[in-house]
Amino acid sequence: MLNGLWLGFFLVAAVAGLARWLLAGEGEVFAAMVAALFDMARLSVEVMVLLFGTLTLWLGLLRIGERAGVIDWLARALAPLFARLMPEVPRGHPALGLVTLNFAANGIGLDNAATPIGLKAMRELQALNPEPERASNAQILFLVLNTSSLTLLPVSIFMYRLQQGASDPTLVFLPILLATTASTLAGLLAVAWVQRLRLGDPVVLAWLGGAALLLGALLWLLAGMTAVALATLSSLAGNLMLLAAVLAFLLAGAWRRVPVYEAFVEGARQGFEVARDLLPYLVAMLCAIGVLRASGALDFALEGVRAAVAWLGTDTRFVDALPTALAKPFSGSAARALLIETMQHFGVDSFPALLAATVQGSTETTFYVLAVYFGAVGIRRARHAVGCALVADVAGILAAIAVCYLFFG
Repeated sequence: MLNGLWLGFFLVAAVAGLARWLLAGEGEVFAAMVAALFDMARLSVEVMVLLFGTLTLWLGLLRIGERAGVIDWLARALAPLFARLMPEVPRGHPALGLVTLNFAANGIGLDNAATPIGLKAMRELQALNPEPERASNAQILFLVLNTSSLTLLPVSIFMYRLQQGASDPTLVFLPILLATTASTLAGLLAVAWVQRLRLGDPVVLAWLGGAALLLGALLWLLAGMTAVALATLSSLAGNLMLLAAVLAFLLAGAWRRVPVYEAFVEGARQGFEVARDLLPYLVAMLCAIGVLRASGALDFALEGVRAAVAWLGTDTRFVDALPTALAKPFSGSAARALLIETMQHFGVDSFPALLAATVQGSTETTFYVLAVYFGAVGIRRARHAVGCALVADVAGILAAIAVCYLFFG
């Protein structure tokens, strides 16, 4: 799929460039396409330098939390809930701890760093699977929640905004939190409906009811605030959450007498490996999308969508963020590249860039995650995993559009 998508970007760009030259006499389009190719290659390296530091920092902190027993504590706290959502997984099974650790890595926005943990969790769940080529209910629930990407601290998004010159990188904190919550709830409800999970169980109701009450209270608080007040609150909450997470890991490590410096360095070493492995994908996608934009093909397609939306009498500002939204289910690197390119083209604090950042943080790369995780354990029959994951994707994208109009519209 990625091979065809990447090649298609270049072929469409070539056709668009030839059309502009032959039909409109714009021979300079080819110079713009070549310049975009090298500009995006340079930008990829610049993004990677900051990404390397971000991954190193958070993987180091995550290792402190792991050695301090924070992850085990989370696993025990979530055990009553998982016992009802994944009844085929025994209590205390290693899979539950790995699932929790994967959610923790996704929750602080580590993207690719969460994948190795998720693969370990999938292998543990596969050990309990009575039909090795057919996805179990527990595996499907795990993957759908994984693709819905509940993100409490989207540090990668903050990093991209910082790299592009945003004066307040955490401005999108609350929009992402609301959108990713909607995505996760939609995915959970879809799986629960198909698998006939007992959401009426008191423990499940307590968790879901508590989450619903918190979300409802937050929406009620936000509904009466102005756009300026919303932006200020989002910034304050984002920065406080980041600092609180750092202090929580460090204090937990100190309390449990973990050598925090040594544990941090041990975990941080993984940051180099993750960032190094990501660079080729980022270069490939950014260059392809840069050429596509320079050829005029992307703008032409968006203008067609914009005209159709305007004809329906709907606000058209969300259209410029659609490339990121449409690419996200298929390719994380493509969506990431489109997000960065949108920030470059429209400005990091423009409405399209803010919406693209919110979309990027509200869902995960559905088809990539399903292919990698199921492929790693040899599963061929995904059953209802794809349908439920796409429900979560659509809910996340629609929620992102709605909250961005609320916050920035």
